[in-house]
Amino acid sequence: MRDFSIEAVKAQGIIPAMIERDMQKAALRGEPSYIWREGQERRLEMISCFAGERVRGRVLENGCGVGMYVERLAGLGADVIGLEYDFERALDARVKSEKIINAAGESIPLPASTFDLILSHEVIEHVQHDRAAIEEMVRVLKVGGRAVIFCPNRGYPFETHGIFWKGKYYFGNILFVNYLPRVLRDKLAPHVRVYSRRDVGKLFDRLSVKFIERTIIFGAYDNIIARFGAVGKFLRAVLQFLESTPLKGFGLSHFWVVEKI
Repeated sequence: MRDFSIEAVKAQGIIPAMIERDMQKAALRGEPSYIWREGQERRLEMISCFAGERVRGRVLENGCGVGMYVERLAGLGADVIGLEYDFERALDARVKSEKIINAAGESIPLPASTFDLILSHEVIEHVQHDRAAIEEMVRVLKVGGRAVIFCPNRGYPFETHGIFWKGKYYFGNILFVNYLPRVLRDKLAPHVRVYSRRDVGKLFDRLSVKFIERTIIFGAYDNIIARFGAVGKFLRAVLQFLESTPLKGFGLSHFWVVEKI
């Protein structure tokens, strides 16, 4: 395992303050999409498909990162607001849109029944209180509005957010961490949640929603394709085919769509 700990980076003398800040942020809040590739395009198509006409209404991206999906959703005709907790990322997102709010998803500073569509893309695993974040999304949805949620699947063989080991943070995809008993898994990865289907379902207990879609998807593996070309594309095709089989339980992310009733 390569050592990406703060101590190792400092020993190499690589702009230590900046690296330390960025690594801590990546550990606590994940890394947003910086480059638009086939994986993001596929997910945008899924969002658009399940949103229907709502994608041309009032839309909130809850946890917009640097604004990649805000920009693309606006291109589909949406009136989009992006909400981002991290101030620096919110500033970056403002390059793509003026409608960026720097606030936490657990306390959205907007009126109830505002949005036709909400996107939460790999965000709830990082917030302080995931149930509160879900409650807020439902609150600001209009009746008939939909929330589209992507979040990490515990059945995926890799923990993609790295781990902490003996006080050091190790960045990267770590095999089988998510298969450990929950108490051990959470000691290694206390900075990020992972969800079973039951875990996601509990977030919506007693809320006024109906479920439109509840499935699991594999990734697009754009980095592998960039490195290995046709072999990577074959791997992607095989894994995405498995989404139509029981083996989807080993997929990367939950993909849930709920509608407010």
